Amino acid sequence: MRVAIVTESFLPTFNGVTTSVCRVTECLVAAGHEVLLVAPRPAPESYAGCPVHGVASVPVRGFPLGMPSREIEDVLRGFGPDVVHVASPFVLGASALATTSRLGVPSVAVYQTDMPSYLQRHAPAAVGAGASRAAWRWLRRLHGMADLTLAPSTAALADLHSHGVARTALWGRGVDTRQFSPDWRLDAGTRALRRRLSPDGEVVVGYVGRLAPEKELDRLVPVATLPGVRLVLVGDGPDRQRIGAVLAGAAASAGVPAPVLLGRRDGDDLARAYAALDVFVHTGTRETFGQTLQEAAATGLPVLAPARGGPLDLVDHSRTGLLYDPDDPAALVDAVRHLVGDRAKREALGRAGLERVADRGWTPLTAALVGHYEQVAARQRVT
Repeated sequence: MRVAIVTESFLPTFNGVTTSVCRVTECLVAAGHEVLLVAPRPAPESYAGCPVHGVASVPVRGFPLGMPSREIEDVLRGFGPDVVHVASPFVLGASALATTSRLGVPSVAVYQTDMPSYLQRHAPAAVGAGASRAAWRWLRRLHGMADLTLAPSTAALADLHSHGVARTALWGRGVDTRQFSPDWRLDAGTRALRRRLSPDGEVVVGYVGRLAPEKELDRLVPVATLPGVRLVLVGDGPDRQRIGAVLAGAAASAGVPAPVLLGRRDGDDLARAYAALDVFVHTGTRETFGQTLQEAAATGLPVLAPARGGPLDLVDHSRTGLLYDPDDPAALVDAVRHLVGDRAKREALGRAGLERVADRGWTPLTAALVGHYEQVAARQRVT
């Protein structure tokens, strides 16, 4: 098939949308499909042997936001796709979906970012709720232009249904089980990092992800005060300075070593960071999926996550990790204490989590995605 992927986020920006688009592109090319990528500038000229068409963008909170323009239609007309895949549509994706409607080209929209919650959290309190409602009206309108909307979890699917988005299906996310693996624990670099993080045998509890208000990282404050525990944050974002100071202050008050902020890590360095942990913890309650939970599981780590949103599909409570009540301020720290004191349980949960993600590679997930492409293309031919 000829597949045009229009994405709101792409390299050099790293996030869940970028990762998904990169892995899908690689798998599509490996399967013999022809792919064109359309993304905000700055962007590489090509990826995985596929051309990348960069469009004008403006910076918004550190992200390049692609701007809609007539060139989207010109690019799609010139490529002649069998299907257009629109990743996490909001602005650039809306322009692409409007174009596919005009051209009669089949389209699949992939819902990945809970933009209404993001706007509600980042907007001033007086306008947050209104901004969220307006965002849902916009999402309902633009997803209404898609032939099919794919949601990454049952919670996200229910959210779409509750806001009137029709023609939906479930499509999860793959995980690179070659990149993220318990084997990294044997790596010299991982061992060196582990000695740095746990010089006195501390249990290393880590978060991996964007350091931003929507991730609700203040839940980690009581974890930072636990004796015998070293809290580690991997990632970067607008909340880094604030949350770093808050966590360091809490640790100092409790007389324990300060948490370590490793910053953003990619590739092998990210895999080493996961492998240096004993327990993985997640804090956000508005995740449509939770890719870092799968990466942690693939590394053989027990996963602690809120019993809300995407993690409900990813964590089998008391088998692959623990789901905690995000409305109970003590629930997360109690769960951490439980695992810190029970190495055998940590290891059993990690083994079960590793087994559960063993068949979630990107190749079978992309094959399922192609099935959705073919479905909408067949419907388009019938009509």
